Amino acid sequence: MSRITLLALQILVAVVVLGLWQFFASVPVFGKILLPPFFFSNPVDVLEQIIKWFATGVIWKHLAITLWESILAFVIGSAGGILVGFWFARQPRVAAVFDPYVKMVNALPRVVLAPIFALWFGLGVWSKVALGVTLVFFIVFFNVYQGVKEVPTTVLDNGRMLGMSERQLMRHVYWPSALSWMFSSLHTSVGFAVVGAVVGEYLGAAAGLGYLIQQAEGVFDVAGVFAGMFVLSAFVILIDMVVTMVEKRLLVWRPTAVRQD
Repeated sequence: MSRITLLALQILVAVVVLGLWQFFASVPVFGKILLPPFFFSNPVDVLEQIIKWFATGVIWKHLAITLWESILAFVIGSAGGILVGFWFARQPRVAAVFDPYVKMVNALPRVVLAPIFALWFGLGVWSKVALGVTLVFFIVFFNVYQGVKEVPTTVLDNGRMLGMSERQLMRHVYWPSALSWMFSSLHTSVGFAVVGAVVGEYLGAAAGLGYLIQQAEGVFDVAGVFAGMFVLSAFVILIDMVVTMVEKRLLVWRPTAVRQD
């Protein structure tokens, strides 16, 4: 399937979903509106709200704050996950000792942690960053840990037979093996970094997309809530595109799949 065909199909799905939403929110079916606008709004009103936000410039301040919080959470959480994942994979005894504690911390509900972070770091940027880091870290950590552990024993033995040092093994064997796993986790953690920032803003903030959504929800502005979610979704897709560009640059050595028509 060509990229143009794929893009056309993706746009078609969006058009169909939005079209059905608009239809059921505005046209009676068997004498009844299936999606009452008070509860579900409609795509036209949502689009008008988004245009209004960008036209008046209201959205830019909130978008910039959420972007900054998300980037910090993504970078700190990813860096921590990569470093600790490599460390645990290369030190089995350390991994065995800390394994139950890692699982215990990962099992904690992040919504419960949000008020604690607000007490520790205040209602500013860092409480949202901390919440995002707890989401991103474990996703990257588990994938990097597994990626390093999945290195075939045969490859390691061959590398050692060729006289590779531990540093060379790390650079030419362990690191390439972990890269595919790492970028797979980074695509997922992009969304979680934004979720952490937005949830933190929703629970307590003076600005940001989460704050904007919370304010719209407080006055029963359903169009505003959906508008905030659509802007948030587009925001995540743009960041994910950046991650994809970096992935293609670093994984140029990886063979592409053979197409079967």
